[in-house]
Amino acid sequence: MIKKTIATLAAGVITASAANISGAGASFPAPVYFDWAYLYQKSSGNQVNYQSIGSGGGIKQISARTVNFGASDKPLKPRKLNKKRLYQFPAVIGSIVAAYNIPGIKDGELKIENKDLAAIFMGKIKFWDDKRITEDNPGLKLPHKEIVVCHRADGSGTTFNFSYFLANVSDDWANNVGIGKALDWPTGLGGKGNEGVSSLISQNPYSIGYVEYAYKLKNGFGAAVLQTKNGKWVEAKEENFKAAAKYAKWTAKDHFYQILALQPGDNSYPIVAATFILLPREKTEMNKEVVKFFDFAFKNGDEDAKKLGYIPLPAQTKDMIRKYWKEHGIY
Repeated sequence: MIKKTIATLAAGVITASAANISGAGASFPAPVYFDWAYLYQKSSGNQVNYQSIGSGGGIKQISARTVNFGASDKPLKPRKLNKKRLYQFPAVIGSIVAAYNIPGIKDGELKIENKDLAAIFMGKIKFWDDKRITEDNPGLKLPHKEIVVCHRADGSGTTFNFSYFLANVSDDWANNVGIGKALDWPTGLGGKGNEGVSSLISQNPYSIGYVEYAYKLKNGFGAAVLQTKNGKWVEAKEENFKAAAKYAKWTAKDHFYQILALQPGDNSYPIVAATFILLPREKTEMNKEVVKFFDFAFKNGDEDAKKLGYIPLPAQTKDMIRKYWKEHGIY
């Protein structure tokens, strides 16, 4: 299954459907969706075709009704969901890491203050041996090499969550760059999808970029140690992702709208995000087929999600989602 997942990541699409379900959107959860589709096909014979095109593309395609479900790491507010006539629910939780390719610097060795990470992505910290970085890393030999910033070039929920985090730790970022799925980047190289940013990081020594943790694992990148909401150093690892995710407060009345960055707690990793599924309200029969797939994943896909570095939804959240489905006649 691992080999199949890697192959399909390279292709950017997996065809897994007696029901012929089609979905498109976020690259953030793509690795786990590919695995879930593979499991679902083996179990039911039904196929799911998911295209990893970015959250912006997913929102556009489901709004145009060209796919059966859209996927976005940027949750839509109830008002927008009503306007577009969409349902929304979370599928899995992931984490965004500051992944680096610095020869001689191992994973987790590099500390970057949150505000300094914003300065790097604004092009205001230009070299790895800048005083603002070396002061936090005594004993670590950082090179006098120019920092190559790698970012998304497409409309991206990963970008939305990353920029939300930066805007809340840096007034400079908030006032001059802002929050969004697509940004007017002050510096750096742009890639399409988490896949494209990962490729840029791999190809460029002394680079840094933001990717979902599964892509960090797959490519063997280093990930910077960042700061919690209260300023404590925190590594990019599963127990710290879980420490942040436990603060999620889902409610069905607002279609599970929630941004999970910068949760309280001494061990809460600061850039945790849920990823969401969008369904057209008028497509009741097809929605039932889509829901069967995600219900199967909720029951059978937790271990695959964990292996890839994601955090499965808690049982009580899954039950809340099933109740939401029932209320709307699609379960």
